[in-house]
Amino acid sequence: MQTSSKIIRLAILLAAALALPGTALAEIKVGVTVAATGSAAALGVPARNTFTQLWPKAIAGQKLTVILLDDASDPGQATTNARRLVTEENVDVLVGSSITPNSMAVAGVALENGVPHFTQSPVGLPPGRDKWTFMMPQKVSLMATAVFEHMKANKATTVGYIGFSDSWGDLWVKEFKAIGEPMGLKLVAEERYARADTSVTGQALKLVAAKPDVVLVGASGTGAALPQIALRERGFKGIIYQTHGAVTKDFIRIAGKSAEDVVLPSGPLVVAELLPDSPQRKVAIEHLRSYEAKFGAGTITQFSGHAFDVLQILERTVPVALKKAKPGTKDFRQAMLDAIESEKEIPASHGVYNFTPTDHAGLDVRGRVLLTVKDGTWALVK
Repeated sequence: MQTSSKIIRLAILLAAALALPGTALAEIKVGVTVAATGSAAALGVPARNTFTQLWPKAIAGQKLTVILLDDASDPGQATTNARRLVTEENVDVLVGSSITPNSMAVAGVALENGVPHFTQSPVGLPPGRDKWTFMMPQKVSLMATAVFEHMKANKATTVGYIGFSDSWGDLWVKEFKAIGEPMGLKLVAEERYARADTSVTGQALKLVAAKPDVVLVGASGTGAALPQIALRERGFKGIIYQTHGAVTKDFIRIAGKSAEDVVLPSGPLVVAELLPDSPQRKVAIEHLRSYEAKFGAGTITQFSGHAFDVLQILERTVPVALKKAKPGTKDFRQAMLDAIESEKEIPASHGVYNFTPTDHAGLDVRGRVLLTVKDGTWALVK
């Protein structure tokens, strides 16, 4: 009888322990939607590789489950995926997507349901609409400032622009007006094209005819190569600037010789081994080497880094949130939000993250470098 009583008492204690936050049998669910196919696959595939092949199976002593869906580069599908991840899978965290229109769609679902959301592309959300959304890539204004400063340093005054006819293209025009124009730069031509277009000959001819000192291309992925090729083929001799959305080896491969001497801002990951020692360099090299060991030399992209950096933030913030609530609950989501906004100086492959309640773009100047292409590979702009 006494033995039986001890067994019952132990069972009660075990049940009570399992009810506490942070116990070993809890499961943390991360729902991911990326462009694994479609026009933005060059951005989405490296992220998919990282989420599925390089993330651990546990975090802070808890089981970690990653549920990844392909949105095929379509904002409507990104919305559908995000809703499914929240309503059917009850994820604790949302991640996605690979391009700005899709990320903005996921941000809407995150706001409606109160789920912490990490974008894999820059977004420009109105105040209040970003309450649950945190941006992993560098904000456009941070990168744009480096681009416009380089233009001024090289005596440019007139700028031609060609960009995607969507929110990514709009963001760069907005930043040009906000930052470039006060520096004394003047936009003399503006052209747009769709992500799925296969030719920009007409737009390139108009840009060349406007005779700008330099041209800025507001595009991403392999689609950024179209204007690069067309402008050089039609005799444009000035500097062509790209955005951090174009930093992929596929861009160099497709653009070929026309990519030589392009100037573009980037996160530090792709040139990590060229950087001075720092906590972020250590993290960047760790990811670079583990990714290329798995997928081959030269395959690293900044987009795999954004996926890896979500893990760096979760490893810092999940233990904090577990002290307040259990995964799978509304309280845990709120605890995660609070932890993300309060934890400081989180080193990652793209820089050092410091999110606050009023700033959900957590990177500073430590998260950017200027790159060019020399002999078919990346080099730092001196």
